[in-house]
Amino acid sequence: MSQPPKAPQIRVAVIGAGNRGIEAYGDYIRRRPDMARIVAIADPRADRLQDAAARHGLGPEHLYADWRDLLERETGLDAVLITTPDTLHLEPALAAIRRGLGILLEKPISPTEEETRILAEAARESGADITVAHVLRYTAFFSRIKEILERGTIGRLVTLRQTEHIGYWHFAHSFVRGNWRREAESSPLILAKTCHDLDIVRWLVGAPCTELSSVGSLAHFRRENAPDGSTDRCDDGCKVERSCPYSAQRIYLEKFKPGNGWPHTVLSLDTSSDGILAALQDGPYGRCVYRCDNDVVDNQVVAMRFANGVSATLNVSAFTADNTRTLHLMGTHGEIAGNLEKNEIVVTDFRTDDVTTIRLGMTMVGRHAGGDDRLMAEFLGRQVQRRGRSQVNVALASLEESLDSHFMAFAAERSRRTGTVVRL
Repeated sequence: MSQPPKAPQIRVAVIGAGNRGIEAYGDYIRRRPDMARIVAIADPRADRLQDAAARHGLGPEHLYADWRDLLERETGLDAVLITTPDTLHLEPALAAIRRGLGILLEKPISPTEEETRILAEAARESGADITVAHVLRYTAFFSRIKEILERGTIGRLVTLRQTEHIGYWHFAHSFVRGNWRREAESSPLILAKTCHDLDIVRWLVGAPCTELSSVGSLAHFRRENAPDGSTDRCDDGCKVERSCPYSAQRIYLEKFKPGNGWPHTVLSLDTSSDGILAALQDGPYGRCVYRCDNDVVDNQVVAMRFANGVSATLNVSAFTADNTRTLHLMGTHGEIAGNLEKNEIVVTDFRTDDVTTIRLGMTMVGRHAGGDDRLMAEFLGRQVQRRGRSQVNVALASLEESLDSHFMAFAAERSRRTGTVVRL
């Protein structure tokens, strides 16, 4: 009996050789050589390029400091992963659309509403295949909740509450010391961190948002809140370092042991104790959280109403012990409560008083509760369909599906700044 032809190996370029491009999505490709391979990488940092090249066995002729050179010189590409900083998404995405490539675009689509609309219009005109990395849709946790809702187990959904527990140490890492600390260099918190959550709320509700209001502030990580005896850097004789929950030494040397990957890989490619110590002495992650140049809010609440009458709230906070998402869906005949970190869903049926606890167990494997891997599997599978010129499935997190959450985020930020209700 003849064997069926093998699926073509998808040739992928990566623009942005950082944590998401190489360690998350790139790692999936490295584990699935039967499905795809990375053939070219662009990043302005030579050390990141060399590290990525070693992981994927690339020669110097396929490494680029400028993504423009990559897209000009590399022929035969099927797809591109755009995992640059937020402010650098639009240009490479438009260029990849012109090349006719499948595009996986890291969220947010863009930090501005104008650029988001430009990209959306270009994609519609060209019919481009763009997947936005809203990985939470791909988790077993949120997929199961969506299934329960659609079965009508809790009757008609009336209201929903979602909470983004960022985690005190995670907020200090990413939004005080890290790459997303300043709006001008990345995005507002509601977009950079919680467009995931707004996307999930919109997906579960199943209707567009019609109006919202929002409040929030930078309440704590400010110079005037620095304790007496603190210093500009945690290792510079700070008298309260041992009692400060945000101490860089406590977070990067004690809470997370060096050599264990993220978050250390963000600090340095050398994740040994010596490498992390050197990064804390010289780099931004060793700074006192009260003396940084951050300006994004550390707490925010969004209240929303949707076209089908459902109401929802999203609460985002830096001041949590857990680094997770929880949600509570309240319907006419029951309710659903869930905790992503525990991978646990509790369903109560008012008609029978039955309480069912669903523990999803090992489906937590991988980052974002397994969502990263499932996103990549779908994205690469669709590129195989495109290569074979067969019917191409629509992405679960297509550009069109993802636009609403971004416009909700832009509206929430307008509301927070102006103190008004915004109608979409």
